[in-house]
Amino acid sequence: MNEPGFWDDQEASNKLMKEAKYLKDCVEPFDSSEKKLSDLKELTEMAAEEPEMLDQIQSEIAELTTAIDKLEIQSILSGKFDQNNVILSINAGAGGTESCDWASMLLRMYQRFCDIKGYKASTVDILRGDEAGIKSVTLEIQGDMAYGYLKSEKGVHRLVRISPFDSNKRRHTSFVSVDVIPEIEDDIDVEINEDDLRIDIFRASGPGGQSVNTTDSAVRITHLPTGIVVQCQNERSQLSNKNTAMKILKARLYELKQKEKEQELSKEYGDKQKIEWGSQIRSYVMHPYNMVKDHRTDAETGNVPKVMDGDIDMFVEAYLKWKPEGK
Repeated sequence: MNEPGFWDDQEASNKLMKEAKYLKDCVEPFDSSEKKLSDLKELTEMAAEEPEMLDQIQSEIAELTTAIDKLEIQSILSGKFDQNNVILSINAGAGGTESCDWASMLLRMYQRFCDIKGYKASTVDILRGDEAGIKSVTLEIQGDMAYGYLKSEKGVHRLVRISPFDSNKRRHTSFVSVDVIPEIEDDIDVEINEDDLRIDIFRASGPGGQSVNTTDSAVRITHLPTGIVVQCQNERSQLSNKNTAMKILKARLYELKQKEKEQELSKEYGDKQKIEWGSQIRSYVMHPYNMVKDHRTDAETGNVPKVMDGDIDMFVEAYLKWKPEGK
């Protein structure tokens, strides 16, 4: 960073700054915890002669334990893309208005989670429900370790409650699918042939917005060989929407490539496990009792409102520490 001309290439220098910050955030807490442990050893020796120091020691042990727990999570977040930003999609399942409402509840939950973490969440594309809620939404989430934390959310989320849309006040079960993929850096090679793309321009939909609904600025890109469709309509500029859509397409193509490799390995090693629609990863029960339970890790809590307000750290951390049997 001290080299002459370091700031000449803004993109490269910003990337290096981000890497330096990540390394600093790894090293400094470790060094700090190691020093605190050394100090505590000295304090315990002194406490043999000064028992009144025991309360202070207990307090500092609790602080050190919390710091070490954070270090453990940080050490797990060492995957190839864990530092990357995230493209998170929410799609309502069968169930009409009830599922659309559940999708909008999950959207709010993830937006609140981003607020708590200090992440920036931008709506790239949204399709609203016919009566209430949303049918689908795509978010671009930017922040430190965004993919590392949010990869735990990929899968089917199940809601059980008394439906506010049912005049007979019956209990309903709804399913919503959440997809999470890392935003791919420019240096990751994903070949996209322009001849394989169909690009459609259309008028942005949704409520109000100065000129957002009066210009043909929304962009839909179809990758013909794979059938993958991405679209973006959150910006007024057609070019900005196209660039964002291309970024999402690149991430989805890379994910497809990785899935194909995993399937080949699965065949080779006889792995028969599948994740399909209906095999929910987490249940949110609001009637006849209150409970949120993750079916992979068995982490659960009775404080449903707190979870729906974005406090999902216990599920994220449990997932990061969880290892599937035989893996």
